[in-house]
Amino acid sequence: MRSNVTDLTQSGPERGKTLTRLHWRVIPLTIGVFWPHLMAQGETRKRDVMEVTDMSETQASEGGIGRRLPLIAILAVAAVGAFTLREHITFAALAENREALLAFRDANYLLMVIAFIAAYATIVTFSLPGAAIASIAGGFLFATFPGTLFNMIAATMGATLIFLAARWGLGRELAAKMDASEGAVKKIKSAIDANQWEALFLIRLVPIVPFFVANLVPALVGVPLYRFVITTFFGIIPGAIVYTSIGSGLGEIFARGETPDLGIIFEPHVLLPMLGLAGLAVLPIVLKAVRGKKGV
Repeated sequence: MRSNVTDLTQSGPERGKTLTRLHWRVIPLTIGVFWPHLMAQGETRKRDVMEVTDMSETQASEGGIGRRLPLIAILAVAAVGAFTLREHITFAALAENREALLAFRDANYLLMVIAFIAAYATIVTFSLPGAAIASIAGGFLFATFPGTLFNMIAATMGATLIFLAARWGLGRELAAKMDASEGAVKKIKSAIDANQWEALFLIRLVPIVPFFVANLVPALVGVPLYRFVITTFFGIIPGAIVYTSIGSGLGEIFARGETPDLGIIFEPHVLLPMLGLAGLAVLPIVLKAVRGKKGV
């Protein structure tokens, strides 16, 4: 029987012929073993390239940088306003012009309402300094009611505008990537989707969440517009009532030469009821998590 193992004592030409015969026997076997794997890997890479190409073409067709211009403009105006308007939108400026403002309100009530809502919405949209002062001014000009309602309308309008700008510029693309992802990112997105109403009310009711952040985050995780508007309008009611009620007594505060205490919202008699509402908002999330663990 002839051995298939190369004899190292063979001469160079003979050993070369033997190796050649072995190569021709091994090559078909190797191809037979690895060819299906190579083909599958090639198809996978081909699909990946096609998906990346399709995504790039889709993003390019949707406008690219053009879709981000509103959000870029908002961020730019916010940065400029943070340095240029901080000294102008103050309680001192409101105190100095209070007589003129009240006189204009008495002579042109409807126009004053429209101008106030437009100004407040602009402050919120561009995250300009003075949102709290604007809320208090609403109480000063229009009393606790309808001042609270005007504040809620203006704040909701401004929040909706920045929400739309963020969703148009980044939100849809980011939400789609999160939906298509796996692992922790997918779990976070699924958790948010399963508890959108509760989470949206929660970020509105907790005073420590910046209003700007509460407007951007929902846009980046694919929250529907109607849910955002509803939870914003009703979620800001407690804070709106507190600040507007401060403004309703602002005339007396100015008469004494004092400045309103904006920290009142963190006083126990104000903060605890708001945290209680936040607890009610988070309760369904906790119950869902408990039932999920128990398999209910």
